[in-house]
Amino acid sequence: MQATDTEAKQLKRTRVRRLRLALLACAGLASAAIAHGATPDKRADTPGQMAIQVNADKLTLAVAKVPQIYLYGTIDAGAADRFEALVRSGKVPVGSDVYLNSPGGDMRAGIALGRLFRAQSIATHLGVPRKPSRSTTPTSKVAVCMDACTLAYMGGLFRWSPTGNDRFGALPLRTQPGNAAQAPDDVDAYLKELNLTAEAQYGRKIQADPAVLTGDEMINSGLANNGRLAPTVSYHMMGNAPLLTLGQSARDGQYRITLLCKPDGLTVTAYYMVGVERARKLVSRATRSYFEIDNQQTLPGDRDAFSATSESVMISRPVPFAQLPQFLAARSVGAWLADRGGAVRYGFTIYLESVRNRLQSYGDACAQMAKGSGATKR
Repeated sequence: MQATDTEAKQLKRTRVRRLRLALLACAGLASAAIAHGATPDKRADTPGQMAIQVNADKLTLAVAKVPQIYLYGTIDAGAADRFEALVRSGKVPVGSDVYLNSPGGDMRAGIALGRLFRAQSIATHLGVPRKPSRSTTPTSKVAVCMDACTLAYMGGLFRWSPTGNDRFGALPLRTQPGNAAQAPDDVDAYLKELNLTAEAQYGRKIQADPAVLTGDEMINSGLANNGRLAPTVSYHMMGNAPLLTLGQSARDGQYRITLLCKPDGLTVTAYYMVGVERARKLVSRATRSYFEIDNQQTLPGDRDAFSATSESVMISRPVPFAQLPQFLAARSVGAWLADRGGAVRYGFTIYLESVRNRLQSYGDACAQMAKGSGATKR
């Protein structure tokens, strides 16, 4: 009898242990789901409503530095309200990445989403949401963004062009008078508000397929900027010395290159503004620096030729007057730090086509100074 009681007790203990293990396993799965950072879809399980997936797991934040939010499905009238609720809750911080996959939908809701994106300095991409780890349902890996979705996309401060087989539709722009396919007046006002009217019209003009814009067409028109705002240029006199400043705001920091023209020659200085801590780290890792003109290295220098200054990496070089035309005629100029082998480098490139006309007056002033300097020496 005693043996029977002992066996019963052991069986009971075994069942309890199994139950505890099962509960722990369930808790582990729940914790893993939470750690993965994918919030439940902000969709009322109703067809025709846009879904929102927020990925803020440790791996995403370690790699992307910000949450990745996927908006997919038809843009319904309440889509912007649901996204705004996430913004207010703190789940969509400033500068987050938004990935769109939508055939279109409510145009005014698309515009409202775009305005929210711009207010939050959102970066917009095309992309499909993450597939649940245990899901066996086949899903398409191709993202599309059509009609109202294109207007939401345009609200991104930084806008990445589509890649692979992803498809971005033609913007619903106002067409020629008499054409039945007219967009509402608020679309025109919205594009003007974003300062993208000219880019949108140019995009329509250069697209080969009237229904779809390619990645190259979007970049060439300015509809996509791949993480960089349009470059700026300014020219003024610093005393008697002409000073040219090229600048650009980008996802990873601020870029600036200055050209100071003096009687004894030029000084080119680059500032890679990435914050105090990162600037110091980059300088500590690098062994050399150089400038680039049209992606070709020039003006190389060793460790003494660059430094961390305030929130920037600074690279500076003297340049002979004879090299000025090469700078001003370049399609692009850049400044880089590199390790000894050159396998890893840090820096930036500024493309000059959009500011080319404004470089000429600086070149004329500098050439005049060089001419005067030569006359003085004689």
